[in-house]
Amino acid sequence: MSVSKAIFCCVALALASTSGAQSAEPQREQKFFQRVEGQWTGPGEVIAGKYKGTKFVCNLAGATPGAKPGMSLDGTCRVGVFTQKISAAVERKGRSYAGRFLDGAKGKGIDVTGGNIVNSDKIVLSLNRSQLNGAMIARLSGEDGMVVTITVRVDGKMVPVLGMNLKRVDNIAVGAIASH
Repeated sequence: MSVSKAIFCCVALALASTSGAQSAEPQREQKFFQRVEGQWTGPGEVIAGKYKGTKFVCNLAGATPGAKPGMSLDGTCRVGVFTQKISAAVERKGRSYAGRFLDGAKGKGIDVTGGNIVNSDKIVLSLNRSQLNGAMIARLSGEDGMVVTITVRVDGKMVPVLGMNLKRVDNIAVGAIASH
């Protein structure tokens, strides 16, 4: 696997994770997803494994699907001169969430298999692809920041493998912030 494909696989884990809640309070859930709407950009780095230290930059557009709680992220991530189109979508399925990054685990992507919204600023999601199990934590900071950490299970321990620090680059008045 090339360095760029390995990085994009890790980014896929990160993005696909922005889904999932087993019994989230609807208001908390709505606030979180609304705050992800808009344009995001920022650096990321592989923090463990074979490609440790590899840096990348992503430009993403967040949206909510409408009728069902959830979200989508679409855009690109770049490692050096290599650019990869990125897409992730998650929506409520019963008391949980289901989603995919790219074409899901049956293709070249990753499945989102569960998780929960901790509060209106944080979500923790379960990720799966074949023998790989992991989690993504996305934490919204202030009105214009999002920190994403991807971990994978290695020998029974969760090991952080990827981190991203995104900033909002649009002037959208986010519903969770604008309403009082």
